[in-house]
Amino acid sequence: MSEADRFNTSRPNLCSALRWKGQFILAEADPTVPACNDGLFWCLHTQTCIGPDGELAEPGNCCSKSRGCHGTGKCA
Repeated sequence: MSEADRFNTSRPNLCSALRWKGQFILAEADPTVPACNDGLFWCLHTQTCIGPDGELAEPGNCCSKSRGCHGTGKCA
């Protein structure tokens, strides 16, 4: 998986607990400005870059409902 795809925040089924700094910028996206893809993501449940299941909290990992903590923060 490419880095651009790994950090794509437009993925379907993205976990609602995933956070990134771009969510807090009150400006329209400018398609002429390349994405920074800085990888600064965190989980709302753990408040760190690691999710409740011990895996990285980033769009490439947090878009699968098969991930035990997806949406709930509880590992099943």
